[in-house]
Amino acid sequence: MQSKRATEHTTLGHVFLFENTTLCYHNRALKKTEEKFMKTVKKIAALLGAAALSISLLAGCGKKAEEKVENAKSNIDLSGVKFISDGVLSVGCEVGYPPFEDFAEDGKTAIGYDIDIITEVARRLGLKVNIINTAWDGIFAGIDNNYDVVCSACTITPERKESMLFSDPYISNYQAVILKKGNNKKITSFKDLNGMTVAVQKETTSDELLSDYKSTGTISLEIVANEKVLSCFTQLDNGEVDAVCVDSTVADGYLAKNGDKYIYAYKDETEPEFFGIVMGLNNTALQKAVNEVLAEMEKDGFIKETLDYWFGL
Repeated sequence: MQSKRATEHTTLGHVFLFENTTLCYHNRALKKTEEKFMKTVKKIAALLGAAALSISLLAGCGKKAEEKVENAKSNIDLSGVKFISDGVLSVGCEVGYPPFEDFAEDGKTAIGYDIDIITEVARRLGLKVNIINTAWDGIFAGIDNNYDVVCSACTITPERKESMLFSDPYISNYQAVILKKGNNKKITSFKDLNGMTVAVQKETTSDELLSDYKSTGTISLEIVANEKVLSCFTQLDNGEVDAVCVDSTVADGYLAKNGDKYIYAYKDETEPEFFGIVMGLNNTALQKAVNEVLAEMEKDGFIKETLDYWFGL
């Protein structure tokens, strides 16, 4: 396997504690992971013509694998960083924004692109990771109080940078419009939403974007702001709204699973956005450490591998 990801966890209500322990498969939906792992085993076994190889691979998550993970840890100085809990990176995250954050089939385990990214960041820093499920509305207020960082599809904006620190970007994004299948309205810009009722998630960049269009009188539309992005798509299904405005990365995930229900009507590629990990304004030492690890993850292919898995890029 190309990389080992720490996945052992203990469920504490809405808090997920992932141990810094080597296992044989990634922190992702167990069913999909097992299928992917077994396919790999079978291919290798076929190539070498030895059925017993599958057994040796399963047994391979021992000392050698542990040494490999141990050696992969970054030698980054964290002496100037104070964590809410010693040896733990506490992370605020809204679980319910697939494919960035979601629950596995057990309804308890957090999975997704952001979960894999921040778990690997913590592992390379020699820390455990504590994923704290938090409502998006007010999520930034918990930094330095309830958790050390926020990793939850957070767009880097000039306004936000006035009150918090961001890591270097780990994924790019655009704003998109989704329509229900059968709606043939042509949308070539956000101005074509004039006269429509559009669902957004509250206090996201989608909400801010359409609110600016409305407040300046550029277009006239009704904005329905929801606490959860899932509610936006439910309203679209029920005919309560005409469209959903959402991050293109989220739209990609929904269309991949529900291509029979939705239409990708528009994506504004003229103004790319970038997501970063968020820290307190004075936590420059942690920002530096996180950026060093993200650079390593980009260089060794971890970020690309994770993008490929969750978005098929």
